[in-house]
Amino acid sequence: MDKLEGKLDGKIALITGGSSGIGLATAKRFVAEGAYVFITGRRETELAAAVKAVGKNIKALKGDVSNLDDLDRILAVIKQDKGRLDIVFANAGIAKYAALGEVTEELYDAIFDINVKGMLFTVQKALPLMPDGAAIILTSSVVGSKGLGANSAMPPPRRWRGPSPAPGPLI
Repeated sequence: MDKLEGKLDGKIALITGGSSGIGLATAKRFVAEGAYVFITGRRETELAAAVKAVGKNIKALKGDVSNLDDLDRILAVIKQDKGRLDIVFANAGIAKYAALGEVTEELYDAIFDINVKGMLFTVQKALPLMPDGAAIILTSSVVGSKGLGANSAMPPPRRWRGPSPAPGPLI
């Protein structure tokens, strides 16, 4: 028997962006460890495939985390079906790239609506369903702390420096 089997027995989890990648892998693991999992995503076909891949103790809810009405509907279904959330994994996210001089307002809005607004309001709206001791997991990215060429704001021929100090608390 795996050491983690049964570790999540009876737990109820929400995984946004749960139809592929990290979200789907997490849904599979949580169910294997005994949890009942709600997954969200924007595409019905991928959600159906994810439910089939996990097999049991899973329900897919179509919705966009950047749409607050969708979040309200998703959480209303969870409240009606299970009454609580022991784990919220705010995992939905997108990755789109453009050089600094080519970033449009539409690109900026698309990224921030899902990656920031979606994460914040997923957690905020789930709080009333979360008992003491519940867990909140946030997917983040190494891009904020490691320079990767494809994610660079500067075009390759130029070499500029742009430090971003992040001081700790001042005493």
